[in-house]
Amino acid sequence: MFYSQILSPVLSSIKNFSSRNAFCIDEEFYTYEQFGQCISKVRKALSLAEYNNPKVGLVVNDDLETYASIFALWLEGDSYVPLHPNWPLERCLDICEQVELDLILDSSKETRYKDIKVIPTSTLEYVQDSLVPKPNVSDDDLAYILFTSGSTGKPKGVQLSRKNLASFVQAFFEQYSINDEDRCLQCFDLTFDLSIISYLIPILRGACVYVVSSGGAKYVQIGSLLEDEQLTFALMAPSTIKYLQPYFEEMDCSSLKVSLFCGEALHFDVTKEWSQCAINAIIDNVYGPTEDTIWCSTYRYCEEKTKAYNGVISIGKPMLGCGMEIFDEKYNICQKGELGELCLSGDQLTPGYINNPEKNAASFFMKDGVRWYKSGDLCFKDEDGDIMYSGRLDHQAKIQGFRVEMGEIEYHAGEYLKDKNVVCMAFDNKEGLTEIAMFVESEEFNPDGMIAYMRTKMPPYMIPTRLLYVPAFPLNANDKTDKVKLKAMIQ
Repeated sequence: MFYSQILSPVLSSIKNFSSRNAFCIDEEFYTYEQFGQCISKVRKALSLAEYNNPKVGLVVNDDLETYASIFALWLEGDSYVPLHPNWPLERCLDICEQVELDLILDSSKETRYKDIKVIPTSTLEYVQDSLVPKPNVSDDDLAYILFTSGSTGKPKGVQLSRKNLASFVQAFFEQYSINDEDRCLQCFDLTFDLSIISYLIPILRGACVYVVSSGGAKYVQIGSLLEDEQLTFALMAPSTIKYLQPYFEEMDCSSLKVSLFCGEALHFDVTKEWSQCAINAIIDNVYGPTEDTIWCSTYRYCEEKTKAYNGVISIGKPMLGCGMEIFDEKYNICQKGELGELCLSGDQLTPGYINNPEKNAASFFMKDGVRWYKSGDLCFKDEDGDIMYSGRLDHQAKIQGFRVEMGEIEYHAGEYLKDKNVVCMAFDNKEGLTEIAMFVESEEFNPDGMIAYMRTKMPPYMIPTRLLYVPAFPLNANDKTDKVKLKAMIQ
């Protein structure tokens, strides 16, 4: 399935569209021929390297070598584990330890990894094509492992198999079409699962991928690419159009044919305004956690009859091969209109977290022979069976599209502060964007040292943007910290 849905189409694109552009990175274009040659040189290096673990670390820079490395690993029957070049080294080394990496592909000028074998992919030279897939690789083998925020202070690794990814691709093309004339946006870090569709789907059909680099103002780059390059396909986090909203009247995105949103709640008001910029596009709200391979449900926006709950557009119905049900606390299926936890099953569902039996036991359950994942999302089905999103059951939020455990931020802040209590919570600012507020049970102090320490432990999007000092946390009737009262303090 992985061969027919992914590897074979990729190889066909390289052969049939050799002179056409595959990528635009930092305003430089690379053809499919160059892409194939880049894959080949990495593949050749892999075939000569001595390593035992098929899970291979990949430093995810914004360059052709990094994208080529993904496909080289897949051709070799391996999987990739993204390591962000700007994340704290300690966090990346923790990931290396959890996966027991013995090989890393790194296109950086100088690698940060001294104790693990590294292939410096930017120095490799192309000799000849090496694009024949390794035989007898099982669809149950992994395609990639993505690490998300963990409440214990340690990131947790979500494993996705080749079958999981192939199932998503098959379901995607049941609903959307891409061809070699399309120009597609890739605006996500390669540590984030939404990046996968953004680079993979275009390559499968011979289209061109326009990469937003990590340097400079991301939202300015996105706006410029959409207009200047007349992009036709774009997947974005809803926060992107929140940032672009002040410029909507000046923007012309009439070239867009498909405009998808995922990663955060999509609000009706801003979508209505966006529809006037992307006047020729179908606009879909798509939903899914990393554990269910990119996304598993879709809902099409239509101004006159779009369904929304508390201003948030419906997440719709499941895709091909995906199961979605809403369960109560006793794992009974909820009636229509009844709130419960959204649970997911089907061909896209992860085999589980790597080396984390406790998290696996807490997150998955069996019912009537079907394995389900508990999403933590509070939802209900309406009379038509469309799923409406109400909020989170746990202490988690989406920041800039990334899933963030408030508990992880509290853990690292607490490590620094030692004897002070800390509570973190997400909130929507006046522009409707999600930020993180941190409450410290203390008199006011200079937070510079704490913030600097947290920056060595977590990515920038996890650093709180609002700090509030509370002499004593309010308590509720159960003698627990009253988070409702704390949240009311946020101005």
